[in-house]
Amino acid sequence: MTRPSVETRFVDLKRALADLGLVRPGSLVERYMPCGRPSCKCMADPPTLHGPYYQWSHKIHGKTVTRRLSTAQADACREWLRNHRHLKATVRKMEALSLKETDRILRTISDS
Repeated sequence: MTRPSVETRFVDLKRALADLGLVRPGSLVERYMPCGRPSCKCMADPPTLHGPYYQWSHKIHGKTVTRRLSTAQADACREWLRNHRHLKATVRKMEALSLKETDRILRTISDS
């Protein structure tokens, strides 16, 4: 039997997971780059680089997959990435709480 405070905290964590929207693992970077044309402003001193260009990347089956995104796509992706970080943090909290509670329960079970 679990203690009410542990059970309540675990239910709250489950509720937090249920409230999450879509999730997307990976990372989003904003890049500014030169084009390389000698007469372009990106080659001046100081340079005015082109961009921003947005790229999402993630490892799938050991290979890094990179995808260029529009500004609107990057805005949507930011929310999904934030949701993914929240998902991982919540699951880690659930695991820690469960480990502590199951250790306590195991100590109460005797070999008969």
